[in-house]
Amino acid sequence: MFGLLSRKRSGFRAEYDRDVEQNLARPIDTPPLAESDLAPLPPAVQRYIRLNGAVGQSRVRNFRARFHGQIRSGPNARWMSFTGEQHNFYGAASGPSRFFLMDASMLGIPFRVYHRYVDAHATMRVKAASLLTMVDAKGADMDAAETVTVFNDLCVFAPGALVDHDIQWREIDARTVHALFAHAGHRVHAVLSFNDRGELIDFVSDDRAVVSSNGQPFTRMRWSTPLSDYRAFGAHRLMARGQGVWHPPEGEYAYLRLDLDAIDYNVSKPY
Repeated sequence: MFGLLSRKRSGFRAEYDRDVEQNLARPIDTPPLAESDLAPLPPAVQRYIRLNGAVGQSRVRNFRARFHGQIRSGPNARWMSFTGEQHNFYGAASGPSRFFLMDASMLGIPFRVYHRYVDAHATMRVKAASLLTMVDAKGADMDAAETVTVFNDLCVFAPGALVDHDIQWREIDARTVHALFAHAGHRVHAVLSFNDRGELIDFVSDDRAVVSSNGQPFTRMRWSTPLSDYRAFGAHRLMARGQGVWHPPEGEYAYLRLDLDAIDYNVSKPY
């Protein structure tokens, strides 16, 4: 019964599909990204964008991605397997939008999670068996936290789109840069680290917050996303594996293990 309920086109699934379809209906302009567009960026970021294959390709106005992996709620919690799909949209006057739908299961009970970020406002909701609401997080703290995730998505999944956003860069050394991403009153500071090949291998920010099991309160905590296993996804080269890591005073721990299965850019139709 739980399985049948979770597969119905209702609830979070229906809301996610509506959000995606509404944004896909918006016309997009996709001129190519030129080498000259990279000039204002630090050398390490320029090299990363070239490595990604974005130069000469159409500017990214949206992407859709599929994932699988594991997630847990704390350092001693049981890992849950999940699959996820995501659409991000760029170029609107209101700024970026992000829609992320996750299906997970533990002990045979399915959980569905929906992250929604529109007009700089975010929500995160979790339901068990598509029936019982476990988390309903929203408000100013959620907005600020999800803005960090939106910037992380830009860096990880759409590096060519970095040139189109309000970002202040400061070079720390040849392989490390500091970035300040500003959107709708939110300011996200992050340190990006690259390896000798020019691949982005970590993103660290102190501006994200972890949510409690009931959605409140939020606790500001260092957050990082180590990245590895770069490979080709069509014309673009991206990480194939990443983690989400919290850094509480008692010691860091990974709460997310993610494998990128597929990603497409400037799509006009949903999956």
